[in-house]
Amino acid sequence: QVQPVESGGGLVQAGGSLRLSCAASGGTFSVGPMGWFRQAPGKAREFVATIQWKGDSTYVADSVKGRFTVSRGSSKNMLYLQMNSLKPEDTAVYYCAIRRSQGNGFTWFTGTLDYDYWGQGTQVTVSS
Repeated sequence: QVQPVESGGGLVQAGGSLRLSCAASGGTFSVGPMGWFRQAPGKAREFVATIQWKGDSTYVADSVKGRFTVSRGSSKNMLYLQMNSLKPEDTAVYYCAIRRSQGNGFTWFTGTLDYDYWGQGTQVTVSS
């Protein structure tokens, strides 16, 4: 059973930066694309960013484009989200998600149902 564990959340002022990490354990040799989602109080969980299982191709939501960057460690079991120019509306619990199927390498998976394994989440709070 693959288990993602997020870290790196916290409290930051608007305009600041944070880097989230996700460590995947347990059978990670065959994981597919990995992604970040977030959920603000009273709102549905929404897609933030994803990276393909092969290569470095990434896709980010329009709301964070130009501010957030997703990357993967060389060992493939680490996922990162560099968040710059943070805004109060970025406040949410951020979740790491892993897809079991590797797919074709160029389809972007942005729905919560596209992913099989989820972390417990890490809180990011941006103060104004």
